[in-house]
Amino acid sequence: MKLTFLGTRGYIEARTARHRRHAALLVEYHGRRVMIDCGADWRGRLDEIRPHAIVLTHGHPDHLWGLRDGASCPVHATEETWQDAADYPIDAGHVIKARDLFTIEGIGFEAFPVEHSIRSPAVGYRVTAGRVTVFYGPDLVYIHDRDAALEGAALYVGDGATLEQSFVRRQDGHLIGHTPVRTQLTWCAKTGVPEAVFTHCGAEIVEGDERSIGATLRHWAEERGVTASIAHDGLSRVLR
Repeated sequence: MKLTFLGTRGYIEARTARHRRHAALLVEYHGRRVMIDCGADWRGRLDEIRPHAIVLTHGHPDHLWGLRDGASCPVHATEETWQDAADYPIDAGHVIKARDLFTIEGIGFEAFPVEHSIRSPAVGYRVTAGRVTVFYGPDLVYIHDRDAALEGAALYVGDGATLEQSFVRRQDGHLIGHTPVRTQLTWCAKTGVPEAVFTHCGAEIVEGDERSIGATLRHWAEERGVTASIAHDGLSRVLR
């Protein structure tokens, strides 16, 4: 399985050469390419990626609005996300259901509901190709059935909106916002995930001294017996 971080910027104004475009991940396996999320920055740019399929986590602009002109490949999303895309000219749209394992282009996907937004409910994906499993959750407060989501995963790709300060609040009985990186590292330690990479970077990372932030991140990870790093646009990883 090859992972390419097409974009790593969250829904913020700040951008740099390393974090220029909205967070999106390309998963490749045996020459087939599935893109996860397609935010506003990707509108009109899908020909550069040429995905065979697209999978969406939720309907916020930085995850969905790149498809406002449609797509030439199949698009997979939850019913809630399709409500946000109801007027999009997408011919090959498919509805996915939480915890139903499905296969796209030889790659297995299982959607796990996550707390993040009331208006646009989100999911994270357990992605499996061959013998490798990763979890991709770029926008979240909490993963429902977290142990099942992360069991046996070689890599956790998480939410880099905030490092240590909580961006979590409660609204109508739900948690919304973003859980800090430091807390997500603890999730990895508790579930035996050996490595974490953070995307969907907030202003703290994008505008900060990434070398210093990286050192702090590695220290937190070492305390928990895992390794961790910050993704940047164009970063590729091959997992076997």
